[in-house]
Amino acid sequence: MENNHAKQSKGSSFFADLTRNQLFIPMAALLLLLVFNLIMDPGFFKITLGYNSAGHPVLSGFLITILDYGSELAILAIGMTLVTAATGGQDISVGAAIAISGSVLLRMLCGTNTRPETLVMPVLLAFVITCVVAMLFGAFNGTLVAVFGIQPMIATLILYTAGRSIAAWVNNNELPIISEPSFAYYGGFIPGCPIPTPFFIAVLCVAVIALVLKFTTLRLYTQAVGINEYSAKLNGLNPVFIKILSFVILGLCVAVVGLIKVSRFSSINYSVIAKDIEMDAILAVALGGNALSGGKFNMTASIIGAYVIQCLTTTLYKFDVQADALPAYKAVVVIALVVLSAPIVREKLAALMPKSGSREVAK
Repeated sequence: MENNHAKQSKGSSFFADLTRNQLFIPMAALLLLLVFNLIMDPGFFKITLGYNSAGHPVLSGFLITILDYGSELAILAIGMTLVTAATGGQDISVGAAIAISGSVLLRMLCGTNTRPETLVMPVLLAFVITCVVAMLFGAFNGTLVAVFGIQPMIATLILYTAGRSIAAWVNNNELPIISEPSFAYYGGFIPGCPIPTPFFIAVLCVAVIALVLKFTTLRLYTQAVGINEYSAKLNGLNPVFIKILSFVILGLCVAVVGLIKVSRFSSINYSVIAKDIEMDAILAVALGGNALSGGKFNMTASIIGAYVIQCLTTTLYKFDVQADALPAYKAVVVIALVVLSAPIVREKLAALMPKSGSREVAK
């Protein structure tokens, strides 16, 4: 009997530790979505190998779509997590900033000719310039927040409102089109590789931020400023610099996603590109169990949360949910997931199991 009680107690303790883990909710949400699709239509998991218009082998299927477009969200989630942790607020201008980045990239590649036969400069050089521009806009947002003390959502509302107009102005309201086939590789497929290129770009970005967080003090300083800015300042940290740096890193993530977005179509639509993507990026951070009020964060949880959001979006599209109704369906599901991912809810769920285990042992 005592052995049985001990086993039950250990089982309860294991479940409590599991539910306390910040990865539990996003992983459980992803599993539930996959099980739902498995029950409703096993064809959701079908992956086919075909050929694109250029005759190169490519994989297709709903899972590939999640992998492809979820990678954009994962990249944005990296920067959004740092901004949230450092400032206790969110950047709602990333969609507009992506439009600016994509427009600048096209301007650098096309010059004044909207239909160039050859690119004006190498894509890598144009991308570096785009990164600088995106980081400057990030620094602008960060300065409003860190120096002038404006709440992040209000500060970024400026660029959210004006960003797409700025993007259109960069190219004189024209829509440049790049005919160079190699430019489409960044948002599509590299010849001979059937896996979407954005996934590899996301893996690279995740690897870079993982190394930065491991071998530098960025995580410690960001969390310290987010938890208590005054105490961090007393300990010799510069909260203004840390906050601006988080927005600059988000700007760099925006530039990467801008490259992917523009590469997908070799052109840009200023009013549609990355529309509402900032909401999905914020939801990915929240679904990862990160406190939206700032402080401690788990980057892995945010990245998994990004793929969960994309899995939800793809699932809704698969079941023919109307585009105008999609946000409502997504909101209902996401609210439930975010509530369950809240630390206080996880703690209460975890507290139930040890209590029941201890009662059985007492008997």
